[in-house]
Amino acid sequence: MILLGSTLMASAILSNIRQDLSKFELSSLGVPLLVLLILSMLILPLPPFLLDVLFTFNIMIGLIIIMVAINSQKPLDFSSFPSILLLATMLRLGLNVASTRMVLVNGHEGPDAAGKVIEAFGAFVIGGNYLVGFIIFSILMIINFIVVTKGAGRVSEVIARFTLDAMPGKQMAIDADLNAGVIDQETAKHRREEISQESDFFGSMDGASKFVRGDAIAGLLILLINIIGGLAVGIGQHDLSFSEAGRIYVLLTIGDGLVAQIPSLLLSLATAIIVTRVTTSQTMTDQAKTQLNNPMAMFVASGILILMGMVPGMPHFIFLTLGFGAGGVGFILANQARVAVQQAALGDSTQVAEEKSPSEELDWDDVDQVDLVGLDIGYGLIPLVNTETGGQLLPRVKGVRKKLSAELGFLVQPIRIRDNLDLAPDVYHIVMNGVVRGKGEIKVGREMAINPGQALGTIEGMPTKEPAFGLDAVWIEPSQRDYARTLGYTVVDAATAVATHLNTLLRNNCAELLSHDETQQLLDKVAARSPKLVEDLVPGKLPLATITKVLQNILDESVSVRDMRTIIEVLSTESGNTQDPDDLTAAVRPRLGRMIVQGLIDVNTSLPVITLNPSLEQMLHNILQQSSKGQGLVIEPNLAEGLFNALAENTQKVENQGHPAVLVVSPGIRPWLAKIIRHRLPDLTVLSYSEIPDDQAVKVVATVDVENNN
Repeated sequence: MILLGSTLMASAILSNIRQDLSKFELSSLGVPLLVLLILSMLILPLPPFLLDVLFTFNIMIGLIIIMVAINSQKPLDFSSFPSILLLATMLRLGLNVASTRMVLVNGHEGPDAAGKVIEAFGAFVIGGNYLVGFIIFSILMIINFIVVTKGAGRVSEVIARFTLDAMPGKQMAIDADLNAGVIDQETAKHRREEISQESDFFGSMDGASKFVRGDAIAGLLILLINIIGGLAVGIGQHDLSFSEAGRIYVLLTIGDGLVAQIPSLLLSLATAIIVTRVTTSQTMTDQAKTQLNNPMAMFVASGILILMGMVPGMPHFIFLTLGFGAGGVGFILANQARVAVQQAALGDSTQVAEEKSPSEELDWDDVDQVDLVGLDIGYGLIPLVNTETGGQLLPRVKGVRKKLSAELGFLVQPIRIRDNLDLAPDVYHIVMNGVVRGKGEIKVGREMAINPGQALGTIEGMPTKEPAFGLDAVWIEPSQRDYARTLGYTVVDAATAVATHLNTLLRNNCAELLSHDETQQLLDKVAARSPKLVEDLVPGKLPLATITKVLQNILDESVSVRDMRTIIEVLSTESGNTQDPDDLTAAVRPRLGRMIVQGLIDVNTSLPVITLNPSLEQMLHNILQQSSKGQGLVIEPNLAEGLFNALAENTQKVENQGHPAVLVVSPGIRPWLAKIIRHRLPDLTVLSYSEIPDDQAVKVVATVDVENNN
């Protein structure tokens, strides 16, 4: 019974062990095993055969690393190199410790005491002459430490510093491309991650290069320690003569040093190749092949070699052979270049002939589509766009687009910035749908001091007009900024002036920014949360064109469409009563009333309003009823002029009191009255009584009467 219980317990333990081991992937154990191997080499003695295997493995690792470095197209293709470099360095130092132990313990037994690899390097490579071996090892150390390692370390330090300094500019360049529509959001995210990884990589390489330098110094110190220790062990413990001890131990030490120094040199070269690479889509071999194919360089080199081959005493055969060989290669390269030029010219002529062929039909590719929003600039304003020279226009434009998208409730399309040689150097045009809607003149390197109307004095500079609002302004030097602000001027830089003008123009014409595509995207966004709501509305109850028109009507009066759920609910309810976009808009606005009012005043604040005299309002009702629906509201000219003047006067009075100008009228005349006064009085908001929430406090501050002008 006891035996059976013990068997069952053992089976359970083995089962648990198997389950635990199944959770680990064998591929993930490679690096931990390598670390354990390095630690074991530092502590445990190794047999000569295993030492030979590990030395050979170390050389193989060095060859693999340098081949990967050569064939990498960009440094990030070998992003694990700093960690691999550390492990390879520790492996080599571990082997140095293990071989030193073997040489000092068993060196008196003969040249093969430390393994066949060390013996081969000590006997074959240096011919068994330890003095020659010491000289060769010293030369390798000089090459590795003074030339390769020191240079790679300096390059790593400089690249790490410049990469870190260039990060803000690269981030701005990505934002500019994203803002201009050159790349999408996913590509921008990938490029930002790549920049971050690049910075981390070169920072790590700066530190990893110190490993290589330390390894080179350690190799030299280990060599001296082994020679001194070997002589002491051989003479003091094994009673060898000085010459015999020197021959055996120095030979083994030099062989050991050469075996370790060759992989060290390979890793140093790999480090130098990685940090000196220029990021391209080509490998190092492809770059060299492309850039060294220079016929002129080959001809010059050929001429010099031939001249040197003719000098008496020189090895004529070698110099003349290589000289004529270089000349032949140069001739072949020149012929290939000439053929390539001829083919390119033939292709261009064929293309021109095809373009000029009268029988060739035009296609849609020959018709350029206009951009929804564009910013054309003169060549003098190009520095504002160049982020590498500190240009701030691209970030400003992106900020305008981001702010408008958040306020309006839909994604504003990218704004394309282009240079236009037809414009004056300092002039820019804001274009919407291929039509110039705004223009201004900007002075690069100066700042605009805007007089808001309360400036305490004048300031020297170039008089101008603020492009967005037409205020008086002066172009001043940046050194005058603080002085201008003390006088009460508002000072902005050139990029901000353009961005403000762009923001104002787009905000005033925001309805034109929304098309069927944006409407569909808004519906898709709502459908992701409430699919049934959108499914019932489009296209069963209302077409997409009608919904787009309703949204454009809402935006026309500077009302956001962020609350798309409410808008869709109202449209779905009212679609059975009317299909007219204007009537649907009038039905939607009262449900958005709270948002409209809160856009004018703070919460828990009374709404100051202007009202119409009841007789005047009734007169407008009568005129509207007498007018046809398609014609709209047609007012007698004298009455219209008197109404506009009275509204303008009262609007000015209300704004001077620090209140927003809000006209409240009956729902029947609100749409048409808002339409006819929109462009005459853009600062006057027209609301209906139904659009004001029931719990909103209202204070009448003025009543408009055409006859009395109260």
